Amino acid sequence: MPAPRRDGASPRDPHLTGGLEVWMTGTPAELDAATAALTVAGRMVQHGTRRPLTGADAGRHRLYLRLAVATGKQPTRAPDNTGGALIDLDAARAHRRPA
Repeated sequence: MPAPRRDGASPRDPHLTGGLEVWMTGTPAELDAATAALTVAGRMVQHGTRRPLTGADAGRHRLYLRLAVATGKQPTRAPDNTGGALIDLDAARAHRRPA
């Protein structure tokens, strides 16, 4: 009979010291854009390895990030629409390879 499942952090992992943890899945371009947007909000503490997905999600990847984000009131600023680019999701999906 297997031992009862221990629900908690692995003793091999470093202790978590707080921060925002984010698991993301998407195309490489989507992950790059989301990572860039999140790093504006805080300091990158941990950047995981991008892992490719398989099957119906071929062409997409998963990524883990941990950020230190200030929780105090931040000044509001207008969105900066210069230099940004929108991702054409229909075009990105059309270029995905089937499993």
